[in-house]
Amino acid sequence: MKQTKQSFLTPPLKSQTRAWNPSTGRNHKGRITAWHRGGGHARLYRNIDLKRKLTQGIVVGLEYDPNRSAFLARVFNPDTKKHSYIIAPTKIQKGDVIRSNSTRNGLQNGHSKTLRHILTGSLIYNLSVYPGKDGKILRAPGAFGRILKRTNSLAKVRLKSGQYRWFDIKTIATNGVVSNSDSRFTKLKKAGQSRWLGRRPTVRGVAMNPVDHPHGGGEGKTSGGRPSVTPWAKPTKGPSTRRLRVQPKPNVKI
Repeated sequence: MKQTKQSFLTPPLKSQTRAWNPSTGRNHKGRITAWHRGGGHARLYRNIDLKRKLTQGIVVGLEYDPNRSAFLARVFNPDTKKHSYIIAPTKIQKGDVIRSNSTRNGLQNGHSKTLRHILTGSLIYNLSVYPGKDGKILRAPGAFGRILKRTNSLAKVRLKSGQYRWFDIKTIATNGVVSNSDSRFTKLKKAGQSRWLGRRPTVRGVAMNPVDHPHGGGEGKTSGGRPSVTPWAKPTKGPSTRRLRVQPKPNVKI
């Protein structure tokens, strides 16, 4: 999907954004439970229609979302005069018309339908686990699933991981493949880019002082001098799995 720089400079919709307060890896007591998180650029969260029951209209633009790697499509509904966001599929362009909860059989890119009305062998994304719920599966860039088989009540889908799962035939999915499939080739140019994304540095234990880590200290460069452990001296690679064979004692008669 070819994008222009100008399409990503469009400010987000005020009616579809809200404040976003990241947790910085801390729990309700303020203690760090997920390390190496924090900082980052200020973000606004975009309200995205993941149910895909009512959003339909004309695609008026494609936008960047700081909270995900895939692009967003801004959809204008001429009937309600309202804008909304959806996860953009590949090959979607400005001016395309999309429909939600459609009953037409076919390969309409960006149309959402129940699995009952999607052709067998079609590529889908934004798949919900249960009928009426938000799409939870196949939302990453370049992700897609394929419908392999259908019965009167279930549909068999092959996911991106290669797993085969059965879903209720009333669940909703979207035709197409998630946009920005080349995001996995993105390389960070400097350490500051990681800080913009909210990723803090990872420090090796051998580079610390003895008071900070069991691997720390020593004269010059050392490799730890012991099996790898956590900062709390627990084995990082799990307990030893080697079984020492005990030699039987010889029967000595006196």
